[in-house]
Amino acid sequence: MQVAKDTILDAAGKIPTHHNFIVSGFMRKYYINDKGEEIIVELNNGPRFFTSYFHFAQQTVTNEYLQCITDCELLRITHADAQSSAKTSYTQKDYTIKLFQQIQNEDSQRINDLANLTAEQRYMKLMKEAPAIIKNVPLKYIASYLGIKPESLSRIRREIIS
Repeated sequence: MQVAKDTILDAAGKIPTHHNFIVSGFMRKYYINDKGEEIIVELNNGPRFFTSYFHFAQQTVTNEYLQCITDCELLRITHADAQSSAKTSYTQKDYTIKLFQQIQNEDSQRINDLANLTAEQRYMKLMKEAPAIIKNVPLKYIASYLGIKPESLSRIRREIIS
């Protein structure tokens, strides 16, 4: 399906109904903290899966929002169809297990990076691993994802250029 820029696919307070695969475009996953600030926990572009994984799998109410940053082309599957497919296809079941293991590894790496890398090191790592995000995602979203203020990201970018 084609999804317009700024569309929110999943919203806090609801149970995620679909598992998404980004064919093209950029998406973000965020929550809103007690100060009303958006905290981005994931930025992604295709091709890859992108969902509020835990809440989708458990069919529980999420505290996250999934939003298209740009126009996106997505493949989507409902929870019921994903469950049915996993029951009848060992390949689907094995792939789902591997996908969740990959997500856990990525989450662990992100936690480690936030705890052990400086803001500049996190930005440099993102530049190296996801240059398309650097080129196509607004700086305020990148700053939030890196755990810094936009002003700090601007300073880091100036220092890297000079």
